[in-house]
Amino acid sequence: MADYLVIVESPAKAKTIERYLGKKYKVKASIGHVRDLPRSQMGIDTENEYQPKYITIRGKGPVLQELKTAAKKVKKIYLAADPDREGEAIAWHLANALNVDIDSDCRVVFNEITKDAILESFKHPRPINMDLVDAQQARRILDRLVGYNISPILWKKVKKGLSAGRVQSVSLRLIIDRENEIKKFIPEEYWTVEASFEKGKKQFDALYYGDGEGKIKLTNEAQVQATLKNIKGDSFEVKNVVKKERRRNAAPAFTTSSLQQEAARKLNYRAKKTMMLAQQLYEGIEMSKKEGATGLITYMRTDSTRISDTARAEAVAYIDGKYGEAFIAQEVKQPKKKANAQDAHEAIRPTSAMRTPEELKAILSRDQLRLYRLIWERFIASQMASAVLDTVTVDLQNADVLFRANGSQVKFPGFMKLYIEGTDDQAEETTKLLPEMAVGDQVKSLEIEPKQHFTQPPPRYSEARLVKALEELGIGRPSTYAPTLDTIQKRGYVQLDAKRFVPTELGEIVHQATFEFFPEIINIEFTAQMEQNLDGIEEGITKWVKVIDDFYKDFEPRVKYADEAMEKIEIKDEPAGEDCEKCGAAMVYKLGRYGKFMACSDFPDCRNTKAIVKLIDVKCPTCKEGEVVERKSKTKRVFYGCNRYPECEFVSWDKPISRPCPKCSASLVEKKLKKGVQIQCTNSDCDYEETPSQ
Repeated sequence: MADYLVIVESPAKAKTIERYLGKKYKVKASIGHVRDLPRSQMGIDTENEYQPKYITIRGKGPVLQELKTAAKKVKKIYLAADPDREGEAIAWHLANALNVDIDSDCRVVFNEITKDAILESFKHPRPINMDLVDAQQARRILDRLVGYNISPILWKKVKKGLSAGRVQSVSLRLIIDRENEIKKFIPEEYWTVEASFEKGKKQFDALYYGDGEGKIKLTNEAQVQATLKNIKGDSFEVKNVVKKERRRNAAPAFTTSSLQQEAARKLNYRAKKTMMLAQQLYEGIEMSKKEGATGLITYMRTDSTRISDTARAEAVAYIDGKYGEAFIAQEVKQPKKKANAQDAHEAIRPTSAMRTPEELKAILSRDQLRLYRLIWERFIASQMASAVLDTVTVDLQNADVLFRANGSQVKFPGFMKLYIEGTDDQAEETTKLLPEMAVGDQVKSLEIEPKQHFTQPPPRYSEARLVKALEELGIGRPSTYAPTLDTIQKRGYVQLDAKRFVPTELGEIVHQATFEFFPEIINIEFTAQMEQNLDGIEEGITKWVKVIDDFYKDFEPRVKYADEAMEKIEIKDEPAGEDCEKCGAAMVYKLGRYGKFMACSDFPDCRNTKAIVKLIDVKCPTCKEGEVVERKSKTKRVFYGCNRYPECEFVSWDKPISRPCPKCSASLVEKKLKKGVQIQCTNSDCDYEETPSQ
């Protein structure tokens, strides 16, 4: 019989940890929280210092009973939930349910699920940290007060099923503010003049820069033509050559936010998927019968970029063996710690630098492997030497017209040999070599081409951009990003179009109602300050009751006023311009949880509904009678099908186009590739394809 009971959150972790600890320890899982606020009521006593009413979560009774039974058979209980505020709160709830003294050494925390880390953590048990518990409890109470007061008003005044929350409402505001910026944006005309030159049979490109006095911005065609007229002949003189050596440092190991951003850029993963896969890698993967389940990465909810000396030493050993001593960073500069960073854990890194992605190909799923590779490469690269680039800037002059050519060459690749950080616009670092030139040299222009451009509005938020914005503004914390993005989509407030967030009509309505009656809820500075207040509770600086009271005493009157003053918003049905095929009544557009759809106006007598489909002006390649329409799957992925379905079952993930293949006359489709869109033939026996367009 075991002497000690260890309680973790996940059954997957339980098996691994039990194997590491040995026969004296029995490890069981709580499967997350066992107690929480009731779903059917507020559960907060606002008249008695906001005391929460906790109940056993529905369905968790048998789990809790099993833990109580096991607790009676052991000498000591260790609570080993995740090492964050949420985990501390889970440990506190378990301690209360199992009559464990919270001031005893009952709490064990570890940042990675490896044998050494687990054994070391059990040498240093500690009491439950009530500051952490209070910080989590304050967040939960605050969110409950906001959600359970505003949501019923939205249900009554707008539509059932709506909700509001501190972080989700600010996220929605950012998306709507950006959409308004785009609508108000007035494009401005500007021109560039691109030229190709030749020097000693080597060609290179340059851009118009200005004149001898400095840079000039070309804003119209007349200005461009006047500039071109000033060019005399095709001979240009090299007026200036500047050579510099530039160092580029590696990005630090991942935080939760930067992992979600980079996984979106490089792997096309949604934040929710990234965190699900990271959880699996953290909790442990079955390696072999002998080795069993092993945690492959450290804890994935962190805002810190620091790593342990042991991890650094292991990474250095790998770099030395693989690339040589020259590729080891002699000094790793840590980014400046952000004011709102908790810095409670290490960065996200592999538990062993020596466990390469190649070794795990046969063990991990494709998605797991891709995320592990990203984490592993980023961590190893963070400990590698800076890249050294030689940059050259050359000014070329003809009369009073100046062109400038920029080139660069990688002198020493450093960390770039393994990994280069992605960017939101997917711009890649390109190497453009220039021929050797000296002041006074003559070069020949081959072609000079003016191009008209217009300034572009700011881009809509992708998941990666929105996570980055929330982090920079101090809104939310690592554990909140993924569920927040998921919530605003599930509520139907936003939808993804080309992987960018677009507010829906429902989102606009909810935002306007919240903005008018609860301005502090969508106030960015207010929400960021509240996060700092929660951090102050964790640090023992502020009492949680005061933080809640300071908020609620101003919030409560607003709730009462909104309930009385907010007018009922009627979302009118729009005529769809066609009749119901079942009863003949007019079809109308209705606004549902997932956006607009078509429904019969004779509801509830007729319950006919149809999705709104988008015609793409292409005849069905299968039946030749129907029209191809754009549809969306349950997972919101766009696909194409015949509007005569189910009579015609044509379906395609790739967008069909109207012209046939010139080689075999089969249908052509647009295939989305990383390099752009490529037109390909659908006939497997035909190899016709066109160069990708950007």
